[in-house]
Amino acid sequence: MTGPHGVGIGWRPEIAGFVADLPGLRFVEVVAEGVSPADPPDGLVELRRRGVTVVPHGVRLSLGGTEPVDPARVGHLAAVAELLAAPLVSEHIAFVRAGGLEAGHLLPLPRTREAVDVVCANVARARADLPVPIALEPIAALFDWPDDELDEATFLTEILDRTDALLLLDIANVHANARNRGTDPLALLDRLPLDRVAYVHVAGGADHGGFYHDTHTDPVGQDVLDLLAEVCARHRPPAVMLERDGHYPPAADLRAELDAIATASGLPVVT
Repeated sequence: MTGPHGVGIGWRPEIAGFVADLPGLRFVEVVAEGVSPADPPDGLVELRRRGVTVVPHGVRLSLGGTEPVDPARVGHLAAVAELLAAPLVSEHIAFVRAGGLEAGHLLPLPRTREAVDVVCANVARARADLPVPIALEPIAALFDWPDDELDEATFLTEILDRTDALLLLDIANVHANARNRGTDPLALLDRLPLDRVAYVHVAGGADHGGFYHDTHTDPVGQDVLDLLAEVCARHRPPAVMLERDGHYPPAADLRAELDAIATASGLPVVT
């Protein structure tokens, strides 16, 4: 299996033209629920024609929900992966629905052994119908559940070991969680199986109301770039990408962010 390599970016319709003009681009990630297998965006089809790897990123499977994953949602993710000849897909260690209600947001799980069992069962159900491997992304959270039984590294490692999944490491989430919980992000990195990282997310955030929010609409800060460099010093991942979901700056600023990510990671520039 050949996964994404190099520096990439999250593909969004608003910046499709900018992305298409990046000369050294090796891969993009696209929100799977925004792609119709019957009518895919022309920009994605053209990137695939050029040999750019496209990774579908799911946001609605609710792998941490106590209800079994919805086969129709898994089927959609599988269809998008096949359409785009994706080498893998990714989703979140989180839940988005409970009791038939949709939260509309990624919600954190209590780090309990029961939650590990739930995630592993849902990943197994999803993998049975997916044509490619899956990478799991831990999310940013403003709080810890009071009934946590496991620390974050143990929780994540057990899930990865039992599911044989890859890790999508969001270094901006690591920074946000450390800031908001008062923990040491380097201590977490030292205990994660970095050799299992499929690729890395990098994004900007901002302080608001006494908390650091992983906004995806602000510039990438130096603290996040420094953490990225720490990851790469320990075990350089094959791919790193910029997530941006709104308030898009001028093209020159986006190029500068991609260049900064390339410098911090030691990967070739794509601009």
